[in-house]
Formats: sequence, C-alpha cells, structure tokens
Amino acid sequence: MKSQTIQTLITTIFLISIPTSFALPPSLEDVFVKCLYDFKPTNPKSPIQNFIYTQQSPNFTTTLNNYVRNLRYFNNTTHKPVAIVTAADVTHVQATVTCAKQLRIQLRIRSGGHDYDGLSYSSPVDFVVLDMFNLRSLEIDPKLDTAWVQSGAQLGEIYYGIANKSKDLRGFPAGVCPGLGAGGHFSGGGYGNMMRKYGLSIDNIIDAKIVDAKGRVLDRSSMGEDLFWALRGGGAASFCVVLAWKIKLVPVPAKVTVFNVDVAGNRGGVNTTELAAKWQEIADKVDNDLFIRLTLGASNKTVKASFMGMYLGNSAKLLEIMNRKFPELGLNKTDCIEMKWIESVLFWLNIPHGSAPTTVMLNRIPQKQIYLKRKSDYVQKPISRTGLEAIFKVLLENQNVTMAWNPYGGRMSEIPATETAFPHRAGNMFKIQYSSNWFIPGEAVAKDCLSQTERVFEAMSPYVSKNPREAFLNYRDIDIGKSLNSTYEEGKVYGMKYFKNNFERLVKVKSRVDPDNFFRYEQSIPVLSSSY
Repeated sequence: MKSQTIQTLITTIFLISIPTSFALPPSLEDVFVKCLYDFKPTNPKSPIQNFIYTQQSPNFTTTLNNYVRNLRYFNNTTHKPVAIVTAADVTHVQATVTCAKQLRIQLRIRSGGHDYDGLSYSSPVDFVVLDMFNLRSLEIDPKLDTAWVQSGAQLGEIYYGIANKSKDLRGFPAGVCPGLGAGGHFSGGGYGNMMRKYGLSIDNIIDAKIVDAKGRVLDRSSMGEDLFWALRGGGAASFCVVLAWKIKLVPVPAKVTVFNVDVAGNRGGVNTTELAAKWQEIADKVDNDLFIRLTLGASNKTVKASFMGMYLGNSAKLLEIMNRKFPELGLNKTDCIEMKWIESVLFWLNIPHGSAPTTVMLNRIPQKQIYLKRKSDYVQKPISRTGLEAIFKVLLENQNVTMAWNPYGGRMSEIPATETAFPHRAGNMFKIQYSSNWFIPGEAVAKDCLSQTERVFEAMSPYVSKNPREAFLNYRDIDIGKSLNSTYEEGKVYGMKYFKNNFERLVKVKSRVDPDNFFRYEQSIPVLSSSY
C-alpha cells in the first residue's frame, strides 16, 4: 500500500514537472467558442451558449443537415464547419462576426433557402456557419403598407402572415417556392410570378438592418445609400449579415386565376414548336397582370411543354386576353381555376386546389432531399422555329434536363439597370433555368446528370445573351467561375455575368465597407486589394 502511494506521488510530480510547452494547444473550436462566451454585450435572456453547436454536440449533424438542400454537398467526406451558431439575438450575430474575423475563420451565412451549390454550408477551409433560422419574425404595419421581415423567415411564412393579417388583399412579389429563405432570396433579387406587375422583391424593399464587418448594427440611414444599393441584388453575404428587411406590401385582387396546360406533340392541331414560338412573341409583352412560365422537357421520345400561368384577376378577363393574344394554346374555362392569392402559392407547388390547407407552406424542413444542378441564361432575341427544333432534339438526347423559361417585360423593363445592383432588366425577353435532379448517390450517376446539363447548356449558346453570357445570382452556379480569395481579376469572371456593368460599383462598395475582405466565399464580390 505504501509503495503504491509513493508511486502515485512520483507520477504526479513527474506530470507536474512536464514543461508547459508540451501541453496540447487549444483547438480552433475551443478558441472560437471561448471568444463567443466572452463577447460583450450579451443578452441574458438568450445566452449564446444555448445556440452553439460544435462537432462534439449531439445535435450537430442534425442541425447542419436540416437546411441542406443539395445532397451533393453533404456526405461523410464533406468538410464540416468548426461550429454552427443558430443566432436567436442580434448579439449572437455580432459575436459570431467579431470572433470569426478575429480568428480569421471563414463565415458562411445561411437563411434556409435553396442554395443550389451549397455555399452557405460548405467550404474547403475552416469555417463557421451562422444559421439565421431562429431569426424569422414578421412584423406587419397596422396600415398594411409595410412589414419588417427577419432574414431567417421563409417565403411561405411571409406569404401566410401577410395574407392572414390583410384578409387576403395584400401580397409580396417574391419566389414561387415557400421554402426560400428571405435573407439570400431578397439580396439576390427575389424573382417570382408577380414581377411583371410589381418587379422583383428588391424593387419593393425600403430599408434593412444589418451587422457589418465591424460588428455594428446599421440601418439604411446609417449604412449609406451605396451599401443599401448593393444589398439589393448584389448578394448581401459579400458585405454584411442582413438581420431584417423592410418590405413594401402590394395589393392583390380578391381572386386570381391560375392554369397549367401540358402539351406533348400537338394541341388542337398546333405542335409544340409552334406553341413555343408563339409564347416567345407574347410572354414578355402581354398584359402585366399575366405571367406564363414555359417548361420544356423530354420523355418517351417526346418533348413536353407545360404552360403554367397566373393572372391577377378573374377567369373571364384572362380568357379574353388569351383568346386575343395566344389563341393557339386553346385555353378554355375548364383549364382555369379561380382562387385566393395565398392559395395560388400551393398551386405553384403542384398541390391540387383544395387538397391541402395553406398552413402546409409553414413547413420549414423539406420532406426529402435530392442531388441537383442548376444553371441559368438570358434570352434577348426570339429563337427561330429551326432553333427550337434543334433545342428539342438536344432535350430528347438528354432527358434528365428540363428548362423553365420565365418571361420578363412589364415592370421589369421600366426599372433602369442601375437602379439596384440587379442588372437584368430591359432587353431581356426571358430567363432560363436549367434543372437536373437525381436521387441515387454515386459518382457515375452524378457525372451522367452533370454531363447532360452541360450539354444542354452548351447547345443553347447560339440563342442566349453574349459578351457576357449573363447569369442569375440566385441560381448560383460555380461552374462559371470561383475564387476563395476573391481577387479582382478572378471575381470579374463571374461578376460580369451576374452583375454586368454594376460589377465595378459593387467592387467599390465592397472595398469601402469590407476592405479586409472578411465576408467572402467562392463567388463573393472582390476588393480592389486585400491584405486579409
């Protein structure tokens, strides 16, 4: 017993005598978390330690996975974040920005939307995710003219809240997918089926609250007009963290009319080529209250065209317009469904009218996740019938790819390209989204689907915008260029496609408000020079 005591004492003395230089240094995770804990000021009602998830936390993977929308960027080999901060208070955002900057850790900001190329939850270098899903309040002005929307709110929550508060007579122009997060959707433009009437989301945003690179909370008056301009269409994650947006509500009629006409081969003696050609003639010039999306895809050796539309009015008026402007489609009364505007949100999700309550748009977590790729283009001149037939042939050869043609015109043609950072205005007939989805993991399947997407994209090059070949920021596509360091020359490659001549102004704003280039990711706005 005595010898055991002596041995224990010797071991203890030996351990105490080990030079401190041999001790393991604290991990980056430990240092980051300690910085968060030490941050002042704090909100005692919402202690930040309740909202931090490290890789040792039991719910880390679940929390990360909840808002992953593309399984290509979530697997066992994906580089995971050092930590996730699910901010529930402005001080949590300030602490995360301040500590990440001090420790030179890359920050990824996630508001819970689609994020096609996974840039808000993946990175090849050490990074932290600032997850905004807890910050999702909606405060509507009693006069129903405006509302403050926090960045973590999804469109379904916004639409539902506005419709119920205004007794269905107000809406907001934004995307057709209820699961889009306001933070990224608004800052990239905010494109939806009322844009021909009211423009984009950013055309109806009148203020914002942000946390900048210095950890300051600013609004429109204190951030300055240049930065407020940049946030509307320039991608806010290049400049700051947006806490909330002040939006201007728009009037909607008591009833809207929707329809979806599928055509494979012929309809009433008119073939798909003729219908697509006619759609090009009228889609961007027809009544501003009418939006008609054309979706093209192929299966069973046949090209299918879907004409999906919404008219801000009753079916009688819609049929009068369609019979006059697009009689070839043969739209009739039985194709038309009148409903409240809020109910039309479900229609665009392909949920049959009356089969589900509008509360389903409040479901934040998707029922299933998929592997996907998206790309975009802009068309400024009509595609000839010969061109359309060549496109259909390519779709038949690459049947995993569909194209959605979304019409411009109307209000979009009236707003100058320099009014906001979003440049794709007058002169564009329609925007294309290329879509490829697959559900089976594995490199072979992914390679095939990605190759099909690229082949269709390349085949479209004669028919789309040139010098630059324009792209839509919210259909994020890292194929067109990327740079983790965000150097000016590298950034210009993708920057000119997304922002055209607005790119140079965005660089100047970025260089002024974030000269250290803290807010950066693969396709962020670069600074003129950086020592960060």
